[in-house]
Amino acid sequence: MTFLLTLIQTFGQAEEPKLKISPLTDNFYIYTTYNTYEGSKIPANGMYVVTNEGVILFDTPWDTTQFQPLLDSIKLKHNKNVKICIATHWHSDRTEGLEYYKKQGIKTYTTKQTDELSKKNSKKRAEYLIEKDTIFNIGQYSFETYYPGQGHTEDNIVIWFDKEKILYGGCLIKGADAENLGYLGDGNVIEYETTLKNVQKKYPDPKYIIVSHHDWNNIKSLKHSIKLAKKIKRKNYR
Repeated sequence: MTFLLTLIQTFGQAEEPKLKISPLTDNFYIYTTYNTYEGSKIPANGMYVVTNEGVILFDTPWDTTQFQPLLDSIKLKHNKNVKICIATHWHSDRTEGLEYYKKQGIKTYTTKQTDELSKKNSKKRAEYLIEKDTIFNIGQYSFETYYPGQGHTEDNIVIWFDKEKILYGGCLIKGADAENLGYLGDGNVIEYETTLKNVQKKYPDPKYIIVSHHDWNNIKSLKHSIKLAKKIKRKNYR
């Protein structure tokens, strides 16, 4: 019995997918890849939207082996190609696939600030730069990029779909079950709370909040992140 259980567990581990795609609502999907950080396997969520003019991709897989499988999966599932990709800050879990996707003919975007930090830290860079908060109209969808201030990094932006009330928070917003704000080596713990409150004030009624490394099904993630940021700010002011 023990031997059989071991076989089942081993087989289960071997079959665990490197790429997971989950429906969000209508033409919105969350894709998840994985990487190892400090000895633990960490999920990294991104999002894509299927429009009648092609697919919009937000952030790139963290796992370098999944750049092409993601494109292939989208093509197989929706019979459409990815047209543009927007990365939400300079860390590798958001930008690693930018140069690969550029070579595939995909228009890649980051903010100018992200590009400067990517260059400084020898990370992958986008072809096109966003100079300021911008509204994009692609196919039947409209969304805006918003820079709320420093938090997880100096350059972190969020994405907002107003009609659908979808807030894509990237790594700035942590999951409702998160115990802390995660890696802060490039962050600003003093400004983090204010930055999150800027997001909350600008987008007070989201139906969905997508976070990078935790469960994205819990709408309380932003409020919880504000509490975590307030706590760490107090600690650093002592």
